[in-house]
Amino acid sequence: MDKLLNVSSSPHVRDKSSTKSIMRDVVIALLPTTLVGIGNFGVRALLVILTTCVSAVLAEYVWQKCMKQPITTYDYSALLTGLLLALNLPATLPLWMCVIGGVFAIIIVKQLFGGLGQNFMNPALAARCFLMLSFSSAMTNNFVIPKGSAWWGGYQATLDAVSTATPLMQVKEATCMNDLVQGGVSLKDMFLGTTWGTIGETSALAILIGGIYLIAKKIIDWKIPVIYILTFVVFNFIYVCAVDGAYMPIFYEVCGGGLLLGAFFMATDYVTSPITSKGKIIYAILIGLLTGLFRFFGESAEGVSFAIIIGNICVPLIEQYTIPKAFGKEGKADE
Repeated sequence: MDKLLNVSSSPHVRDKSSTKSIMRDVVIALLPTTLVGIGNFGVRALLVILTTCVSAVLAEYVWQKCMKQPITTYDYSALLTGLLLALNLPATLPLWMCVIGGVFAIIIVKQLFGGLGQNFMNPALAARCFLMLSFSSAMTNNFVIPKGSAWWGGYQATLDAVSTATPLMQVKEATCMNDLVQGGVSLKDMFLGTTWGTIGETSALAILIGGIYLIAKKIIDWKIPVIYILTFVVFNFIYVCAVDGAYMPIFYEVCGGGLLLGAFFMATDYVTSPITSKGKIIYAILIGLLTGLFRFFGESAEGVSFAIIIGNICVPLIEQYTIPKAFGKEGKADE
């Protein structure tokens, strides 16, 4: 009889998941996207990925060693930050800039605010925005790599590659489908990943495989990515209907740029996204609207990174107004 009663302190609901297992699953989910990026841009993409991952892990280790803090590099969080950062970078970015990005993400955005769980914005996205503002030319130069030199991924860009606009920029500037066809923009290529852009944004299929894996493993909640994408699609539809002469093909917009990568892998970050159910919905709608505003009314064709970061900043306010009330709190007594 005594075995039927288990007395323990709260919390009473327990889970076998740990920070290490969660981060490891996210890294696994990113493998399809990573492999497509390496296959698309060659050894140069692999060098960028290795550089950001190593610099992020080393930055965390050195900081914690110098500050005499417990070493947490084994939990995959720094590795994940470095990998996410790399997937948001062009393969042609100089490696020393990749090092700066990795160190900035870990030291400035993560460790200075108390380490894992204390940062108020996604470290990888913050580092990407920092690099975009600091080295805008290097961050926006994307190259079409001829098949003959694809193994090197355009390291000698002046000799082996041709500078061109990303498919998303071509979609933004297009006025009809014929403009996209003449520009060589194919929805099939954007979905499969045989196109140009940053290392991790080219294949919508690879990103979706990783996202479905995370949802199936219950690592992330489907609400944020699905509502985020749907909000953006609705914004796209309203924009096309409301603005004379506007041409924004929805499927191209969804498959292009960092929308899917941001929706499944960065907007869902445990630390910088709401924990309440209503909060997740509000947060997803907010970043969906911001992405639409940045893409359609801004100078850049992208906008995902800044939209998610602004959403991260608003999370404390969102949670303040969506946190469930305690049972009986502010209730009126029956008369």
